[in-house]
Amino acid sequence: MTRKLVFTGLAEQRERLRSEIDANIAVVLDHGRFIMGPEVGQFEQELAQFSDVKHAIGVANGTDAIQIAMMAAGIGYGDAVFVPSFTYTATAEVILILGAIPVFVEVDASTFNIDSDDLVKKIAKATADGMRPKAIISVDLFGLPHDSDTINRIAKEHALFHISDAAQSFGARDAKGRPVGTLAPITTTSFFPAKPLGCFGDGGGIFTNDDDLAATMRSIRTHGQGKAKYETVRVGMNSRLDTIQAAILLAKIKIFAEEIANRNSLADAYHDCLKDLVTTPIKAEGVVSAWAQYTIRVDNRDAVKERLDGIGVPTAVYYPKPMHLQPAYAAFGDGLGSLPVSEMLSEQVISLPMNPYWIQADVDAVFDGLTKALATPSMATN
Repeated sequence: MTRKLVFTGLAEQRERLRSEIDANIAVVLDHGRFIMGPEVGQFEQELAQFSDVKHAIGVANGTDAIQIAMMAAGIGYGDAVFVPSFTYTATAEVILILGAIPVFVEVDASTFNIDSDDLVKKIAKATADGMRPKAIISVDLFGLPHDSDTINRIAKEHALFHISDAAQSFGARDAKGRPVGTLAPITTTSFFPAKPLGCFGDGGGIFTNDDDLAATMRSIRTHGQGKAKYETVRVGMNSRLDTIQAAILLAKIKIFAEEIANRNSLADAYHDCLKDLVTTPIKAEGVVSAWAQYTIRVDNRDAVKERLDGIGVPTAVYYPKPMHLQPAYAAFGDGLGSLPVSEMLSEQVISLPMNPYWIQADVDAVFDGLTKALATPSMATN
């Protein structure tokens, strides 16, 4: 019987961990501490150890993680925040929620991450236009860590606060071996079910080596609480990681390093067989990507996707329209043609199955499917 291709390995992972996850949940049901129970603190310790970072803070979701980081950094009304346009809306929406102003930046066509040259230009233009530059939010799109040395240098030169949105890259390491979580003053991530480390609902995390920032963010996530339960020392929000989700993640993090290694093996196998067929993603020597998605580029993307779906190769498109062209953010962008790389990528990218429980037959099936889907002349982009 031919194995059915799946987009993720969540079902296989769930079966592998079913007994341990069920046992962890049962413990929570027995002790009844559903909010900030002991599993939350235990998971935060596991996260910090995994990431080689001093503080890991569990929160309700990845979007809240970014907002809490911004609040702790003092970002607010009228501040200009530089953010890549080729990203998910969560990165941009929190800027407006806090009354700040998004300044959309181009991305690199090869890495999909923020283009440092365009970032410098956008900072200069914003300053010349009388704006108040305050922060950079880099995004590790599809699991590849951003160029932290360059972005941190730019942030320092222009007195900007750097927040790394690592919703898709937790588990990755840069070329110097430094884990995601340590590459910016504050790093945020998401434990949405489809993320490399996902729970069974919403969840998020924040990482920092700064004691004061950590204390502030722990306060913000619990309504601005001070040392006493009903002491309110700042405006905060309600964003606590549920105990049951922490219990689930405690089981998953035990096998996470193995799954990251498997994801990288699958990405290598994809590259070897697809590099002459389509434009494959790249990563520098020594980098370990989390490979939240394995994203290729093709011309006639929608037609290719339809053909692949039709022959049983599941795919997804992240993202079909960049932020500066979205209706919600149009007033803050410069319209069609202003960020040509982001616009080009949004029309070409397509993500292939990324299953840490893959076998060689899966890669062969994807290759065969793409070969058929690209059979029409001029389908591929190289």
